[in-house]
Amino acid sequence: MPAPVTPHRVSVCLVAVPEMATGVLNGLYEVLGFVGSGWEMLTGWPPGPRRFAPRIVAGSREPFRNAAGLPIAPDLSFAEARRADVVIVGDLAIGRDEDTRGRWPAAADWLRRQYDQGALVCSVCTGSLMLAEAGLLDGHDATCHWAAAGQMRRHYPLVQLRPERVLVTAGAGHRLVTAGGMASWTDLALYLVARYCGEEEARRASKLFLFGDRSDGQAPFAARVRPRQHDDASVAAAQVWIADHYAQANPVAGMTEVSGLAPRTFKRRFETVTGYAPLEYVLSLRIEEAKQMLETTDIAIDAIAGEVGYAEPAAFRRIFKRTTGITPLVYRQRFRHVATLGEVNGGLAR
Repeated sequence: MPAPVTPHRVSVCLVAVPEMATGVLNGLYEVLGFVGSGWEMLTGWPPGPRRFAPRIVAGSREPFRNAAGLPIAPDLSFAEARRADVVIVGDLAIGRDEDTRGRWPAAADWLRRQYDQGALVCSVCTGSLMLAEAGLLDGHDATCHWAAAGQMRRHYPLVQLRPERVLVTAGAGHRLVTAGGMASWTDLALYLVARYCGEEEARRASKLFLFGDRSDGQAPFAARVRPRQHDDASVAAAQVWIADHYAQANPVAGMTEVSGLAPRTFKRRFETVTGYAPLEYVLSLRIEEAKQMLETTDIAIDAIAGEVGYAEPAAFRRIFKRTTGITPLVYRQRFRHVATLGEVNGGLAR
């Protein structure tokens, strides 16, 4: 995916109607609003680009309750939300025998205007029915919840339905994005982050929110927390040195020498001020560098082992799995996938 070319804040309008479920609506609102600032808040490292400005949009600003009785409080009316960068219709509580033709005239008209003005228009689950009702999916590939496929085919036969897909992009500039079942909102969220903020921020979001395969627990998602700030000049000198020499043999001995302290004194002071034992600190640097290479390059795993300081690839694999809970190969497969979310349908989303 090419680098994002959107320096301004991205206005995201989340459409709300009485049939709207709140899980996807609130989930997208919170995740997109948290992107960028969340990384610094939880890890201590500098934040990424904070570009999304989500708002809930409905027929009016009057709060209402959905079919389940849960409250929805719109930020803007359709009349006030004149132009958005991204529009998302979440999942709708619609029975399989309901006829949605002629439904949501105000929302459908607003969606058409937004698309004509250049907005990226998205849906999750049965929200695709509203996009179809607006005529936006006619002649285009699209997906929806598998249980709504028959409904879509009966009422909107011009839609080229791909119900086996989780995420489908279509239209000029890939400005129509449909996601499958309700849980696929997380795939849509990562797609949007990658599209507007870049691949690295999408990987951060995946790790922060544990989006993806969690069968191996949380360890694969964990990132190195920033060491505590301190004013110990000897320890700081060792940290500066190890940042460029972590792959060197006997790295703790090198750090100790640079610090000018006795080995026992160095170990005690280093752990006191950083929160890491010296060897633990070195291992964390090596593993984080290995993760970065696995995520962003096609370098062979054995070569990565050597690059980060392990002469024996077997030792690297053992330590990597002990730290992350999974093998380097599985890690690469999981987090390279985040970077390719923008390459849906064989073409780059731009």
